[in-house]
Amino acid sequence: MSILQVQNLNKQFGGLAALRNVNLEVEEGAVHAIIGPNGAGKSTLLNCFVGRLTPDTGTVMFDGGSLLGLAPHQINQAGVARVFQTPEIFADLTLLENVMIPTFARRDGAFRVKSWIRVDGERAVREKAEHLLEEVGLAEKKDETAGTLSRGDKRRLELAMCLVQEPRLLLLDEPTAGMSRADTNATIDLLKRIGERGITKIVIEHDMHVVFSLAHRISVLAQGTVIAEGAPAEIKGDERVQEAYLGGAHL
Repeated sequence: MSILQVQNLNKQFGGLAALRNVNLEVEEGAVHAIIGPNGAGKSTLLNCFVGRLTPDTGTVMFDGGSLLGLAPHQINQAGVARVFQTPEIFADLTLLENVMIPTFARRDGAFRVKSWIRVDGERAVREKAEHLLEEVGLAEKKDETAGTLSRGDKRRLELAMCLVQEPRLLLLDEPTAGMSRADTNATIDLLKRIGERGITKIVIEHDMHVVFSLAHRISVLAQGTVIAEGAPAEIKGDERVQEAYLGGAHL
């Protein structure tokens, strides 16, 4: 059963067609990777999913309802969360506070940086945040200021901030960018454990090791158009993908 259906999505910036008749169907509980060269339209596509951009034409259906016309916080409350290319965290707050805040944002409809002051005594929220920090390997740093973290740890923190909202669909925009191989492998293992919760994931990633380690299905974008879609083994041997993505070299 599909949880996200995209039909004939188009987005143009002036004379540039960023997305051209994109069709996509994501099965519930699956990991669906979207790959392609720089400028293929991958991040533009995600921005259409979360309300940061409005497509010119087409439809985006999530769990049977349209996401088009909804504000980003409404899409978040519907069950969609996103990990960005550059981690979006509250640098001046502690890790624990960072993970607590989205709980109230999901409830109240907006991020309020000072919300944690009013509700710091809510034990259940604190315990949930502490559990997620432990799950992503940051429990020992819970009282540290988030701005002092390494890039890899900031990404793990942002993932905990998403998970605390209990999303049904998690969008990950290059979740291992800038990480060492050891950190990348740790993130792969973490995302596999998260998969046991049944959360559907869409992953944009340039690292083919990550893609082939996680994805059940892969869509390939080139110049704003889906040129191939299939299981990892099919995509690996697709000549069109090799030509568009790696200039003819084998994946």
